[in-house]
Parts: sequence; structure tokens; C-alpha cells
Amino acid sequence: MTQIKTSPKEASSYDPIQLEILWQSLISVVNEQARALQRAAFSPIVREAGDLANAVFDKRGRMVAQAVTGTPGHINSLAIGAANMLDEFPPEALEPGDVLVTNDPYLTAGQLLDVTVLVPVWRAPAAGGDPVPIAYFGSTIHHTDVGGYGIGAGARDCFEEGLWIPICKLMRRSERNDDVWKFILSNVRQPDHMAGDLHAQMASGEVGAQRLASLCDAYDLDDIEELADEIIDRSEAATRASIAELPAGEYQADAVLDLADGSRIDIVCSLRVDPDAGEIMVDYAGTSEASPWGINVVRNYTHAYTTFTVRSVLNPEIPNNHGSLAPIKMAAPEGSIVNAVLPQPGTARHVVGMFLPNALLKALAQVKPEESMAEGAGAVWTMQVSGNHDDGTPFITAMFTYAGGVGARASKPGLDACSYPTGVSAVPIEVVEASAPVRFTRKALRPGSEGPGAQPGGKGQTIEFSVDTSRPWLLNAVTSRLSDPPQGIFGGGAGEAGSFQVNGEPVTTQSRITLDPDDVVRLELPGGGGYGVPEAPDG
Repeated sequence: MTQIKTSPKEASSYDPIQLEILWQSLISVVNEQARALQRAAFSPIVREAGDLANAVFDKRGRMVAQAVTGTPGHINSLAIGAANMLDEFPPEALEPGDVLVTNDPYLTAGQLLDVTVLVPVWRAPAAGGDPVPIAYFGSTIHHTDVGGYGIGAGARDCFEEGLWIPICKLMRRSERNDDVWKFILSNVRQPDHMAGDLHAQMASGEVGAQRLASLCDAYDLDDIEELADEIIDRSEAATRASIAELPAGEYQADAVLDLADGSRIDIVCSLRVDPDAGEIMVDYAGTSEASPWGINVVRNYTHAYTTFTVRSVLNPEIPNNHGSLAPIKMAAPEGSIVNAVLPQPGTARHVVGMFLPNALLKALAQVKPEESMAEGAGAVWTMQVSGNHDDGTPFITAMFTYAGGVGARASKPGLDACSYPTGVSAVPIEVVEASAPVRFTRKALRPGSEGPGAQPGGKGQTIEFSVDTSRPWLLNAVTSRLSDPPQGIFGGGAGEAGSFQVNGEPVTTQSRITLDPDDVVRLELPGGGGYGVPEAPDG
């Protein structure tokens, strides 16, 4: 477990042992919230792959602690999204039993399929009086379906992508807000799944609230504000101290991402280090303009993967919360592919968002080469299959994902078929096959796809599948790096580019495609780049 270390204050109301006990207790509470959510979730991408985020916020809306599972894109977007929800519904607008919900992509995680639920924790003051909110437990998960286009990049604007849930009360005084539930469940293809996942999110928040109440009782706390201040202040001070050790300067880098239709996206970043202020500014000026495809990234999601990457290289042992995120600043041109605005589509925003670390790590390699790494495959490849059974009843799979190779590091090879930087696991093929008539015929590592180097990159993988149906079926697929492979670093070689084929022919569109019953999809995911000059062969 991560420890809370050096305090920026000359004096603290907590002795080190007491603070560590409270910190580990808080982490245990939010981890239990996450476990409850995974156990109860309907969506396989949440239950099996861990595509979720859980965190606890103080009454000012600052993220204090996150669960150890989850994805950086969700976690650090939730850190901003919860504050946006509380701007709309401050404490005085809430009553015991209220629960907030939204999937506003521009205020939360950038995708309508990602739904955020916020559960307040109520406690009566020791001096007496009505209960007041002392904290909030938030969760963001990927729902199977929110109507509209589905998983994929083919929608022309965000309004085609699905149901938009504004920030509103999902529950009022512990009772369903019926109109909100009716609107949501009337606009999705699988209302039972949607309702089940919403209830799982609320239940997990209630688990967190109960455990936090027990923690407050055990340590005679009216609220967690003083504890939150201590944790956040220490985390911020430790982050600024890490930045103060870096050389001042500005470091430039770029990376190229290509898509199935042949389009290319340039990610350009400038890393400015100010050790005196203990701050880092990441500026994406020069990055490509918004895309007509649904791969545009909202500012929150860009910020999430930017802060994750910087913190991974700086000092990953520092807790991830409001304090440790504060010294990392970000600028991105409004309306660009990394700062989408209404109504630019973004259901597949992960394809760009998860690619950002490839450019940023190149800039960080100029500052901390031993802690950086070569380019990897970047975003996971996502698939969603839909159609009709032979009796006419519809089927739709949850999103299933596959990963390529990770870039090599200074002292270790890249990981094979690993989903860095997102952190999600692959949904087991047995689970996918059980949810829809999908049949896998191949799933194996891809020999030779790794980039050469003193440390080689990670291998990609090969996947083949078809659908057992007598009717045409639909495939929403989001792939990348099909011509521009992951590059090596410090003399390392590039990995192999990917390949997306149907019946041996390359697919050259980002749109949803209609396939025939006997069609076979073959995915060959890229390998990671190598680190350092490869050793010369003997002889």
C-alpha cells in the first residue's frame, strides 16, 4: 500500500502512526466500494475487465483517495467530473437519500457510455442538528449500451452517439426519481442491464458510505475534512518536491497515430518544467484538429492521461488525489482532437486518449530517461458485435477489448499483449461467447512483432473470430497503428504495425460494417518498440 509521507506543515494534528492507520483504512473503504461494484455489475467489461473508477471525495468535492483498480482515464476524469456535479447540486440542494447521475461527456469522461454516479455520505453533527453531507463516493463505469450508434467511431456528432443524461437526481430521498429512470430505460436496447449497472453503482456507493461512517465512529470524527487536508497537502508537497529535482527547461516531442481509413493524427506536446514553482505544464499546441470520426477527446480525458503519465515517471508512489494532480497543468487548443467541444463526437475517444502517453513519454525521456519507455501499441482495440438470432431476437455483446505490446523500458522488456496505459483486463473469450453467438478460432501471441533493442518491446497478439448466425451481423471496431508502428527509443527498433482484416482483406473504414454469416475477422495487434541499441549477434 502507498504511504503518506513528508508533511508540508511544521506541525500536524496527526502523529505518523495514527495518520497511516487512517490512510490505510480510507484506502480499504474505497477498495471495498470497488469490489462491491465489480461483484454486482451486469456489464462484463466492468465485472471481468475492471473498466471502472471508484473514489472518495471530501465535502468540498476534492478527490481524497481512489481504489487500486480502475483505469486512469476514468479515475482522473472522475476527479474533475465529481466537482462539476457538485457545482450543479451543492450540499444545500441535496437531501438524505439523494443520488446524482450523469454521462455528460464534456463534464465527465468524454463518452456517453461512461456513466458517473455520486452517492453522498450523511452524518449528524456531534453538537446535534440535521445530518449534513460529509463526503461523496463516486463511480464511473462503462455501460453496455446507451442507445444511439453504439461502441464505435462512426457517429457524425455526439447526439447520434446515444442518450445524454444531464446532471440530475437518480434518487430523491431514497426513492427512484421515476421520470429520470423512465427516460433512461426507454432509450437503451437492454434496459435490464442498464438498470442493473446503475443499481450496482448506487449499492457500491452505499457500501462506501457505511464503511466510512464506521470509520468515523471508530475514531470519533465528525467528518473527514481535517484528514482530507492532511492527505491532500502532503500529496501535493511530495509531488512538488519531485518536480523541484528536475532540470528546468522545455522539452518537445510528437507521435503519429494512423487509423483504418488512412487518416493520420499528429500529437504534439511541449513539457515545461518549473522546478522553482514545483510545477509542470504540458501544452498540446500543434496537435491535429478535431476529427469527423468519433475519436475526439474532451479536456477531462486528455488531462487524465496527461497527469497519469507525468505522475508515473515522477513518483508513482505518491497517492493519486486532488493534491498530487494540482502541480501538473495542461493546455490544449479548444476544438482540437485533444479538447473536443460540443457537438464533436467521441465514443471512441480512447483511441487518441490512450495514445497520448506515447508522445508525452518521449518528452519525459529527455528529463528522466531511466524512468521512461519506448512507444507501445497505445489504445486497446475495441469490438462490439450485434445482430439477430435465427428466431429474430436481437443480441448485442458488451465491448470486448484486446491489447498490443507495450514499449520496452531501460531495464526490462516491454510487456506482451498488455493494455497499458488503460489498465483494463481482456474479457475472457468464454464470457464473450456466452453473451452472444461469437466464436473464437484463434487467440495467440504474435511472434516477431516486438521491436528489437537492448530491451525488446512487448509482443502483440492475433485474434480470429466469427459469428454463428444465418443472418448478416454488425461489427463496430476501433483499431489503430495499422501503418505507423510503435517506435523504439534511444536506438531501439520499431515494433510491427497492426492489421485488421475480414476474410483476408484489409478494412479501411472507421464506420460500423455489415458482415455475412461465414465472414472471419482477423486482428493482428501491434508490437511495442525497443529500448536502446540491440546487441550485435555473436560472431
